[in-house]
Amino acid sequence: MKIKNNLTAADLQPKLDRLWQLSGEKINLLNAQYDPAKGSPVFTVRGEYTTRGWTEWTEGFRYGAEVLQYDATGDEQFLTAAKAHTVQQMASHVGHFGVHDHGFNNVSTYGNLVRLMNEGRIAEQEWERNFYEIALKISGAVQAKRWTPIKDGGYIYSFNGPHSLFVDTIRSVRALMVSHLLGHSLMGENDLKTSLLERGVMHALATAKYALYYGEGRDTYDVWGRAAHESVFNVNDGNYRCPNTQQGFSGFTTWTRGLAWAMVGFPEQLETLAYFTDEELAPFGGREAVEAIYLKAARATCDFFIDNTAADGIPYWDTGAPQLYKLGAYTEEKSNPYNPYEPIDSSAAAIGAQGLLRLGKYLSDKGRTDEGNRYWQAGLTSLDTLFDEPYLSTDPQHQGLILHSVYHQPNGWDYIPEGQQVPCGESSMWGDYHAREVALYIQRIIKDQPYYSYLGAVK
Repeated sequence: MKIKNNLTAADLQPKLDRLWQLSGEKINLLNAQYDPAKGSPVFTVRGEYTTRGWTEWTEGFRYGAEVLQYDATGDEQFLTAAKAHTVQQMASHVGHFGVHDHGFNNVSTYGNLVRLMNEGRIAEQEWERNFYEIALKISGAVQAKRWTPIKDGGYIYSFNGPHSLFVDTIRSVRALMVSHLLGHSLMGENDLKTSLLERGVMHALATAKYALYYGEGRDTYDVWGRAAHESVFNVNDGNYRCPNTQQGFSGFTTWTRGLAWAMVGFPEQLETLAYFTDEELAPFGGREAVEAIYLKAARATCDFFIDNTAADGIPYWDTGAPQLYKLGAYTEEKSNPYNPYEPIDSSAAAIGAQGLLRLGKYLSDKGRTDEGNRYWQAGLTSLDTLFDEPYLSTDPQHQGLILHSVYHQPNGWDYIPEGQQVPCGESSMWGDYHAREVALYIQRIIKDQPYYSYLGAVK
């Protein structure tokens, strides 16, 4: 990436204004045209959202987007729709024991709504607050139930089964943190109480240790910041076995959306540490030890993104994709979503940019200004590209907001338009949501409004 060091957050405001206008139009278009009976919308085909996947992991992004739209614009229609849809559609996700996505579905809906109440943006109603908070409490406990113990801790296992740790879940672990901070625990047989903070921190530590690489010789391809989508364990003895992937090219290459989940997940957890006492963090080696592990993970993944992304801040789908070499020095040139070799994944930019910004701010707030500015400016560089054409969707008939996202390149799930050789021109529910989320994040900073964080769900 070629970082634009002179770009300021305020420079992006005209692009943010345009994005929010288009975003509202896209939300209304989807609500008018999409049939919920088909299941949760996942990605677009020929500009229309359709459903495909393993689990219903994207519905919270759909309705959470309505909350973000209201938050950014003050347009009451989106708040009304978000409340109604959350009541109608999200209950099944609160008690869903079959997924690792509670932080995606429920913090994006119930969490964002109670955050607005905490900020005074919506009227205080005791019954409404109780409704949101009980959903968040239960969601965190249900998420924590998906637990595999290993020799040095444990992790929340993916929908693949108890052997499987997904790097994605570092962003979803926020469900446990919110539930814990609301005073909840996981209750088991004989009233055994398990701390959700304990499970959340242990999961984060396992992710940092096994899913990420630091150039320390773990394998032949160990470089600073490489990320494995899946880490496989032997559940009989708790031993780590190997890296793997479900949506990337291989376990020894870096699927950039998985990388992006770690990029934003670890800075968020760094921010969360301030909410816990030294006594609470003592069992994990203490505050300084946990912070050092999180910070190392955040820096490594963000550095890898910067080093392996196109000059304008948009990555290709996997840094080891087999035909990527045909693009030549692609990190020195603008991203090309219409190239004939390998697809772009704009959703990785939408997710990863927020991680760059949060890490940059965290370091700057700690007095490490030069290092913090590098990440901050890298995040702005990505957004400057992402929030404009050809990535911003301006076609009034296209239901997506951010173009050139891919879901599952190895399985061939993504649409390839006529005349093209790789998937392009389509959107994803997670890409659209995270573009809105990072847009709200930076807009609040520009306007000196309360800092945007999932921790806003905790009063």
